[in-house]
Amino acid sequence: MNIPSSIWTLLIGIVLTLVSLWYGQNHGLLPAAATDEAVLVDGLFNAMMIVSTGIFLLVEGILIYSAFKYRRRAGDNEDGPPVEGNVPLEILWTAIPAIIVIGISVYSFDVYNEIGGFDPHAIHQAPMMNQESMAMPGSAMAATLSDTPPSTEPNLNQEKSDEAMQDPATAEVRNADQIPQLRNAPGVGIVAPTIGGTPDKAGKPAGLQVNVTGLQYAWIFTYPETGITTGEMHVPIGREVEINMTANDVIHAFWVPEFRLKQDAIPGRQSEIRFTPRKAGDYVLICAELCGPYHGAMRAPVVVESEEAFDKWMQEQLVASKETLNQAVAVNPANLSPNEFLAPYTKDMGIKPEILHQVHH
Repeated sequence: MNIPSSIWTLLIGIVLTLVSLWYGQNHGLLPAAATDEAVLVDGLFNAMMIVSTGIFLLVEGILIYSAFKYRRRAGDNEDGPPVEGNVPLEILWTAIPAIIVIGISVYSFDVYNEIGGFDPHAIHQAPMMNQESMAMPGSAMAATLSDTPPSTEPNLNQEKSDEAMQDPATAEVRNADQIPQLRNAPGVGIVAPTIGGTPDKAGKPAGLQVNVTGLQYAWIFTYPETGITTGEMHVPIGREVEINMTANDVIHAFWVPEFRLKQDAIPGRQSEIRFTPRKAGDYVLICAELCGPYHGAMRAPVVVESEEAFDKWMQEQLVASKETLNQAVAVNPANLSPNEFLAPYTKDMGIKPEILHQVHH
């Protein structure tokens, strides 16, 4: 019994669709989703995997079938029939990819908007370029990458920096007095892209605020509500976390693969990232920007835990910091400065006071 080609095409299409849907949901290529925002990103990734799997199987299947079906037989030395083209087929294989690309683009923008990556209210009209800048090739790009000219508008970077520096623990870590705070991005009017804040939580204070400072080659976390300074970040499940970031030296990047969010920490700019943890576990914060020869070692532990465990950790940190302060007072009864207190030891080690001063600051 000869089965019509239309039936074969239908059956093959059904099989390809089922296989693509199954693999797109069960590929196992991503780490565990540990935040609410990760679910949105995973949905986009799975949709792209479904489409990619279907296209891959279809194209490779046609290639294998054609190579076998139309292979040269033994003794056949004739040329193949001339084929000049097939307009309907060319329209079809141009239209289908175009629809797929547009669909993925709309879906991607929707996810980007859902995690707060686009704020239409923050965009302002770009300033008019003067004749001199228009006459110089590349000057517009240079102006975009550099700081804006002196302006009477408030410097949002400076305001956010001053707000963060009100926390003594953060002020001790950051050298904001040595790095001038850049003005708003030209024509955009934002401090830095803020991602992670969903529209339903826009403008609302986060449940927990953590100030993060990147420096070669470590991450320093300070909790303004308690004054805790630590080298590892603890966050509770179910509470939205707001990360306020900057860098002391070069560009770093805050990236936890399980969170599916990445944000740059830039000297002179105050970046923000928000997320809501949903799965307890121990994760690793990775610097995703090449920041120097020891970039690969710039990692920090991130612990997502229950509210009770988080409160217990906070109390332990407060007790530990108090004990450390008492020990420091006992060891340094004369209340000497760090340079004065360490001078006898650094002299024996051959360390100059200037280097100690630089390390301290």
